[in-house]
Amino acid sequence: MKGKYLQKSFIWLLLISLPFTVFSQSAEFTIQDIKFESQGITLAGSILKPKNPFAAVVIVHGSDPVKREMDFAKRIAREGIAVLTYDKRGVGESGGVYVGPSVGTNNIDTTNLNLLSRDANEAAITLQKYLKDKKTPIGLVGFSQAGWIIPISASRNKQIQFMILFSGPTITTLEQLRFQFYTNGNNNFWKNHTEADAREHTKNDPDKYQFIATDPKVNLDILPIPGLWIFGEQDIQIPVKLCIDQLNTFKAKGKAYEYVLFPALGHNTAFDSNTTPFDISIQWVKQKFLNIKKFKEPK
Repeated sequence: MKGKYLQKSFIWLLLISLPFTVFSQSAEFTIQDIKFESQGITLAGSILKPKNPFAAVVIVHGSDPVKREMDFAKRIAREGIAVLTYDKRGVGESGGVYVGPSVGTNNIDTTNLNLLSRDANEAAITLQKYLKDKKTPIGLVGFSQAGWIIPISASRNKQIQFMILFSGPTITTLEQLRFQFYTNGNNNFWKNHTEADAREHTKNDPDKYQFIATDPKVNLDILPIPGLWIFGEQDIQIPVKLCIDQLNTFKAKGKAYEYVLFPALGHNTAFDSNTTPFDISIQWVKQKFLNIKKFKEPK
């Protein structure tokens, strides 16, 4: 009961010219499988489109080799938002090479993150071609690693008008690795370590890899668009409170960046059985583009 009260308190305080292969529809939205080009390869995806979408989003992947996120996309489309979700390069029906492993230099080095950001931008350009109203606001929504990819994409593409990041880091790639190696996948990490311990290791641990770090703050500092970050306090992949400190610095500068912190959740904020993080993200978009003045507390 106490945890639920704290969660609600945080919520209230802080507040894609291309051929298709399949076309289907439901009473709520249509689904159209499409292909588009990016950096010399063909990516395959699906566009889910309600009759009169008030906004549109491209789903940006985390670090794993994942196909298009159809279940998540359907949840979004049911809310009146058009969605393009695609198989990550080198995965499913998409061409190219998936760069892995999920943790390591080649997956989160600057070259790969920039390449994935170009894929996301081409997806956004493709999505707009399929929208009847070309003035429909387009945003990027992503998970984890997308915390580095989305700011790069948005800084290069003026079509992008908002961003939503589930457990997206606002620290550098090297800092994130230091923290992840320190927690070492231990789900009980926060029962035995303090925030001070985590910050000390994140800032000063010797790096196991040597490569140029990607710092999302460089692009976040110049972006004029609103953003929402959703965090779980029990996260052992990214140091959440350090990331929040960075966001508070931007907020103090007048940036339209907001965040919600869920004390009982971990890294998997988008797909947890608790649907409140998803509900909050949808309400935030409606607040921005349907002029809904306040978040509605999910039942």
